[in-house]
Amino acid sequence: MNMLVDGEWRTDAYESTNDDGEFDRQDTTFRDRIRDDPDARFQPEAGRYHLYVSLACPWAHRTLLVRALKGLEDAISVDVVDPYRADDGWQFTPEKDGCTVDSQYGSDYLRELYVKADPDATCRVTVPVLWDTQEETIVNNESEEILRMLDTEFDAIAENDVDLYPDGYQDDVDDVIESIYEPINNGVYKCGFADTQEAYDRAAEALFDALDHWDSVLDDQRYLAGDRLTEADLCMFTTLIRFDEVYHTHFMCNHQLIREYDNLWPYLRDLYQTPGVAETVNMAHITEHYYTTHPGVSPKRIVPMGPHPDFDAAHDRDDLPGDLPDDLVATV
Repeated sequence: MNMLVDGEWRTDAYESTNDDGEFDRQDTTFRDRIRDDPDARFQPEAGRYHLYVSLACPWAHRTLLVRALKGLEDAISVDVVDPYRADDGWQFTPEKDGCTVDSQYGSDYLRELYVKADPDATCRVTVPVLWDTQEETIVNNESEEILRMLDTEFDAIAENDVDLYPDGYQDDVDDVIESIYEPINNGVYKCGFADTQEAYDRAAEALFDALDHWDSVLDDQRYLAGDRLTEADLCMFTTLIRFDEVYHTHFMCNHQLIREYDNLWPYLRDLYQTPGVAETVNMAHITEHYYTTHPGVSPKRIVPMGPHPDFDAAHDRDDLPGDLPDDLVATV
């Protein structure tokens, strides 16, 4: 797999599976924090920070969701890379629909930003990237940490009074995020990139056991952590929204469609119809990325024509206890 080694781009430097044929995701490398603290190096300021994302990537999608729900669009700018990732990594192709230039430096490739932040960087070049325009460096490239920072440290700047990590729910939110990560969020990749039948079987069984569990949990509660929309729901959403159109076929997660679940399917539609969410979903970028970027999985790079689930269909989840924050309801 392609990555930077001592600041130089290599196309043969990283093995994506371990000795057992299981997908092995490399840890992210930039882990600084924005804190609403006068002594912090990185403090929340409107106009200071910039996000680099792929609309195809579920990890980057999380950060776009919290940015939209909190009303941080004017405070934090965004650039979007090409959904197709070739041997040179994430690229800026502004002539392509939904993509942008690198508005900060005019870079051709995202890796140039990594080297600007650390000339000796040895790491994969991933999205999202939270960039500090003041110090001209990467603050963080770990999606869960960026999600939490945007949610909890920018309240004085956010246009919407939306708290996705509320008091009284925080332990549950953390537990849910941790419990869905390995079998579901990362589990679809472990299915798709497995190099042995045994590795695939383990991942697929864990994935669908977890989906069955959360389908049962959602039978009598509207959201994963109870009656409040939280960060946990955003982390689940970005996997579920890609499932039927991509993971089911491309990653061989074909035991069951999300549309065949009694509760996960209406839950997904409920989240999609939450004000601000649908606008962050670009299914054209999602399908192009997955079906064209993984030749080891889909060597012909043909993007299928469907199935196009109806995410706007009625869901009746609002009959369960729990309401949206007033600022989100007011935007309808």
